[in-house]
Amino acid sequence: MKPILLGACLPLLLAAPAHAAFNSAYTDLDLNQCLVLDSDDFGTQWSCPGYKGYPMLVSEGDLRFSIRYGFNIDKEPRGQTLGPFNELGPKLEWRLSNASGRWLPIATIVRYHTADPESGENKGQVLVVTQLAEGNSCHIAYIDALANDNANELAREAADTSGTFDCAKDEIETIGEFKAW
Repeated sequence: MKPILLGACLPLLLAAPAHAAFNSAYTDLDLNQCLVLDSDDFGTQWSCPGYKGYPMLVSEGDLRFSIRYGFNIDKEPRGQTLGPFNELGPKLEWRLSNASGRWLPIATIVRYHTADPESGENKGQVLVVTQLAEGNSCHIAYIDALANDNANELAREAADTSGTFDCAKDEIETIGEFKAW
């Protein structure tokens, strides 16, 4: 009888994950493929498709870029950027979790190219980890991509802890060695 009981319970065990697993998906960030929403002498806003159509609002103003995410973007806090002038890298890494039983985005990792304040030339590269949580999406970690050999792994580890960060109260973490600005 034990084998029959185990056979009956096996589908239940397979249906619910024992613990959350994480995975990555990648999308291009090509502003030429995005819809321009607004543009003037002070900046531009684009609507871009993210992972499986997940909405993204990319903004540029004062030579700095920011990205806001979500299906209720208007209810999210203003976009965040970095202090130095910057540009976005061509790819987004979406960190996915199956904690809910299906793969959903919980964070993104975006490479920002930062300018030297003296020359204006791109000099640094910062991996920006953004938590994706309705009403609580924000930068949670910065990793200097040039100063840390394992920068991508550090960024993924930070992304996989997202969901517990309080955007209104918590300080953005700088992980590893940091020389980007």
